[in-house]
Amino acid sequence: MSQRKLFVTTALPYANGNFHIGHIMEYIQADAWVRAQRMQGNQVNFVGADDAPGAPIMIAAEKAGKTPQQFVADIAAGRKPYLDGFHIAFDNWSNTDSPENHTLSQQIYLDLKAAGFIETRTIEQFFDPEKNMFLPDRFIKGECPRCHAKDQYGDNCEVCSSVYAPPT
Repeated sequence: MSQRKLFVTTALPYANGNFHIGHIMEYIQADAWVRAQRMQGNQVNFVGADDAPGAPIMIAAEKAGKTPQQFVADIAAGRKPYLDGFHIAFDNWSNTDSPENHTLSQQIYLDLKAAGFIETRTIEQFFDPEKNMFLPDRFIKGECPRCHAKDQYGDNCEVCSSVYAPPT
């Protein structure tokens, strides 16, 4: 039987809060499978990353009085004791906000655009002039258009589970 070359990853933990038992359970399962594959002589590259950019991180960082980058770095610093304590061994751990990921993502976008797979169109979006930024749906709250629950996010209702676009 020939050696298999495998690329293994797990769901990327969203870095807006500390690691929890759900992360560890998934990592233990993946790590056990990776070890079994290696024992069978297969070549395995086991990678993970912090899923760093996004509105929930911006909100959590703002509440903590930190930049999003510092907030993610603090969360990431707490990962090693968990992984070491459970003997989970990733070959590579990165961050979706890393320079390498920016370069690769930009190249993929440019390649897709050059091949005609990217459509450009104008959309309306809320803008906060004080923060000088367009607002992600998590920054917009209001009444759910379906069940009329108050104080719901701009893209979904946590009361009735509706998913929608914010009004423009």
